[in-house]
Amino acid sequence: MNTPGSFQEFLKTQQNDHPSELWPKGLQALWYDLKGNWNASHNIAQDLPSELGYWIHAYLHRKEGDQFNANYWYRRANRQYPNLTLDEEFKVLVEYVIYN
Repeated sequence: MNTPGSFQEFLKTQQNDHPSELWPKGLQALWYDLKGNWNASHNIAQDLPSELGYWIHAYLHRKEGDQFNANYWYRRANRQYPNLTLDEEFKVLVEYVIYN
C-alpha cells in the first residue's frame, strides 16, 4: 500500500486492519492513534529519535492530558505548545509527514 497522498486518503485507510509497513514510521504512529490505539502509537513515537518523533510524542501526551510531559516533548521537537485543537494538530501532523 502506497503512502497516502492526502489527509483524506489517509483517513480512508482506517478501514484497514493495520497501516502499511512501507509507510514512514511517523505515519504509522498517527494511524494507530486515529484507530484508537494510543499505546501502539506511543511505542512507535518513542522509537523515533527525531523532531518528528518528539512532536508526535508531545501530541500524544497532550491528548492524554499530561501537559507537563507534553511540554517537555514539544521543547525537544523545537515547537511551541500549540494553540490548535487536538484534531487540528493531528491533521497538521499527518500532512507534515505526507508532504515532507
